[in-house]
Amino acid sequence: MEQDKKKISIIEDAEGKKIVLINDIRFKSRRNINWHEVENCLKEYIGQYFEIAASSEQIYIGTDFPDEFSYSKDTKGLKGANEKAKSNIFPAIGELIQIATNKMEYPDYGNKHKSKAKYGWYRYDTRFGIPVYDDDGELIRYNIFSTRMLVRCDKDERLYLYDFVRTKKETSKPLEQ
Repeated sequence: MEQDKKKISIIEDAEGKKIVLINDIRFKSRRNINWHEVENCLKEYIGQYFEIAASSEQIYIGTDFPDEFSYSKDTKGLKGANEKAKSNIFPAIGELIQIATNKMEYPDYGNKHKSKAKYGWYRYDTRFGIPVYDDDGELIRYNIFSTRMLVRCDKDERLYLYDFVRTKKETSKPLEQ
């Protein structure tokens, strides 16, 4: 994980909004993502916490995060570039939490997670970029994606990362290299 951190940077776009650039990707194909491998990579984060820079809130990584991230209804619905993007954010979990903004409280849809989020659900916006290479392996640009960070507030009143949902490629102009 320490080696992966060196391949991550945080930049600002022309509007001053932060973006986490993931400068190396493990899952290069848009097909047949090995979500079990993604889940195993995410298990390294269990027990850690990261702080949101704008609010100083600490977001903990619980044991349910790797499984939910890898096998949620949201993940199963992803296709193509959006699926590839979500599968490749695992080395940048801390940075994605760090730049999160726009905290909003959300209900427990369908009352299905009441025991996991005794004190509610929150969503934050965060953004990241993954590289696009030409046929010679040269970096030509970054595709920028937005995602919502889903966080639960447990009975211990701590905030726990639960999933990243609604991962979508932004339609704005990609970052050129």
